[in-house]
Amino acid sequence: MYWIAGIALTSIVFLTVADVILRRFRMPIDWTYEVVVLLGAIAIGFSIPQTTLGKGHVLMEFLTEKLPPGWQRMFSALTRFLGMAIFAVFGWRIFSYGNNLLRSKEVSPVLQMPTYPVAYGIGVCCFVVGLVLFYDLLQKIKGVKA
Repeated sequence: MYWIAGIALTSIVFLTVADVILRRFRMPIDWTYEVVVLLGAIAIGFSIPQTTLGKGHVLMEFLTEKLPPGWQRMFSALTRFLGMAIFAVFGWRIFSYGNNLLRSKEVSPVLQMPTYPVAYGIGVCCFVVGLVLFYDLLQKIKGVKA
């Protein structure tokens, strides 16, 4: 997933640079905006599981670091459970949105590309983040520094 996000981000860069250069010659790429939006959604959605696994998110340890170790473990487990629940709801709602896009046959304005696959992909990513949080919770329960 992380590689897909990287490819999407790299594609955004190349497409934007090509569009800017071609605009100087009065030959803009008409579909740049819609492709950049879809690729941006892919880049963000598909990078979240790896970011969660690699602990690349913001931690508010200053709130809990002064608590006893037992309380710290409890807060850690609680936040993992909440994260799993939130991302399960996100995944479910995004899949529901993808179903609505599929039923309405929603397509992009210029290229007429269907948009529901992007929604489904981001929904899968949300479920994967929940699994990553579950793995992290298991590591915390085992006492492994994860």
